[in-house]
Amino acid sequence: MAEPGVEQSPEPASRRRLLTVGGAALAALALMVGLDRVADYAARRWAVAQVAASAETAAALRVAVLRSEIDKQRSLPVVLAQDPEVRGALETPDPARLDALDRRLDALAEGVRTGVIYLIDAEGHTVAASNYRTPESFLGSDYGFRPYFRIALADGRAEHFAFGTVSRKPGLYLAQRVEAQGRVLGVLVLKAEFDALEAEWRRFAEPTFVTDERHIVLIASEPAFRFRTTVPLDPVERDAIRESLQFGDSPLTRLDLGPSPEEGGVLRLRLPGRSTAQDFVAVDMPVPSTSWTLTVLAPTTATTRLATTAARASAALAGVVGLGSAGVWWTRRRRRVRALAREAEARRALEARVVERTAELSAANAQLVTEMEERRRARLAFDALQDELVQASKLAVLGQIAAGVAHEVNQPVAAIRTFAENSRAFLDRGEPAAAAANLDTIAALTERIGAITGELRAFARKSAARIEPVALAPVIDGALLLMRYRLLQTDIALALDIDRPDVAVTGDRMRLEQVLVNLIQNAAEAIGTRRDGEIRIRVETRPDTVVVTVADNGPGLPEEMLGALFLPFTTTKPQGLGLGLVISKDIIAECGGTLKVENDGGAVFTVTLPRAQGLDNGAGRA
Repeated sequence: MAEPGVEQSPEPASRRRLLTVGGAALAALALMVGLDRVADYAARRWAVAQVAASAETAAALRVAVLRSEIDKQRSLPVVLAQDPEVRGALETPDPARLDALDRRLDALAEGVRTGVIYLIDAEGHTVAASNYRTPESFLGSDYGFRPYFRIALADGRAEHFAFGTVSRKPGLYLAQRVEAQGRVLGVLVLKAEFDALEAEWRRFAEPTFVTDERHIVLIASEPAFRFRTTVPLDPVERDAIRESLQFGDSPLTRLDLGPSPEEGGVLRLRLPGRSTAQDFVAVDMPVPSTSWTLTVLAPTTATTRLATTAARASAALAGVVGLGSAGVWWTRRRRRVRALAREAEARRALEARVVERTAELSAANAQLVTEMEERRRARLAFDALQDELVQASKLAVLGQIAAGVAHEVNQPVAAIRTFAENSRAFLDRGEPAAAAANLDTIAALTERIGAITGELRAFARKSAARIEPVALAPVIDGALLLMRYRLLQTDIALALDIDRPDVAVTGDRMRLEQVLVNLIQNAAEAIGTRRDGEIRIRVETRPDTVVVTVADNGPGLPEEMLGALFLPFTTTKPQGLGLGLVISKDIIAECGGTLKVENDGGAVFTVTLPRAQGLDNGAGRA
């Protein structure tokens, strides 16, 4: 204790203040660094999750396109293997028949946009090929050693991805055994090449490739990836593969794809032509009906940079606000006299920092809003394309029934002219009552013309889908009004059975009418010129659904077509595109229902729609 009358030294108090200020500064620095690290870590995790979600969507779309391409190519060898011309070329291989088959295979290959189609006899020699006019022609080549040939001979069919020994191009070989009366004649092979698909993938920022069950890259947006592996191959297995020449003389080396040191779950890879490696999120998705796996490498750098910048700016802003508030409170308590000046200075500095950080956040937010707008426009474009496809199908159907509608209009027009001439004659003879009766008949005929043209105009009108309660009877009446002349012209009987005429369903009236017109027209085409042709339309009301069946007594559908009838470009018509039933099924699905087909004394199409509960007795009628 200081002695009375002796002034205490200011050094201990100054030292304590210095230690207090230093400790507070270190604590604040530690807090800011901690907030920055936490924000950076959280932002990176969020960014990686966003990129992964986007990559999963992209992978699903590309898997769907790849599967569609493979399924489209698979059906052709099965059909051609049963073709009499193909069997005849193997049974009686005379030059004229083989030359005609070459030209036919060439046209088919060009039509389905496949690599090459060729026919191999039972000894393994190519007797016909679509590329017969090219320097790489397969004619005369011996493919008896190829695995797809041996497997197809033994099991009936085979699928084998390999490097072409003549074309020097990789592709998926789809082989189908050709038989006649239990005797093996040869094998028909279609080689599906994926150059166009790889070129399409190269338009996107995400590298994409497909691997087989041995993790060997078969298809890739980056040509340098092809026939490399994503995992180390056993040397014995690698030598065996190279000896089989399945992938030519490719070394089957491993892709330099390893974990990134910056973030768990992120891979690092240096793309061909790039000087530095990049970070990617890898999303794997199996390709249905194959043993393949599709991988999408989504780059994370741009998204991570944007997210970490915004998150660290927000954390810095929060830290500055918190520390500034604490500093103001502490300063007011310790030095009230000088607190006002220091507080004003602190506020000015804080406002400047807030403006700076807010600008950064605004820029980041603007970029995010721009990306959201781009996604919204892409969705609108997709919906517009879907509406255009439905409208195109509707106009195609309309063109086919236009002649019948014209005949329906011409009949009452001719009658109007006759009644008008008779009315003038009655008036000239002073018989106004007879003339008035003729005028009443003319009015009724004009109402009939108005009903026909109104239904035609409404059917052709382009509009977006509007799902609402719709009375089913007017939908059926509209479809039959458009198809009446077609049925009368071909002498096809119509049986209509509606258990409840006032039943209502959930859907879009004009699109449901389009589906019924399509089904009735298909039934009429299936019946053809059969004398006792009949189309039966039956409506069955259930507690929650309404079932509409359209059946005909035609020859029915081939069994092999039943499972693939609703796939795009599948049709039994020589000039058909195979899109009408696909669009019809999409319309019914959009209304919340289903569309199915079966054979029962002819083709039977069953449409199941949700019933509009409590809205019967005319709900939704036009």
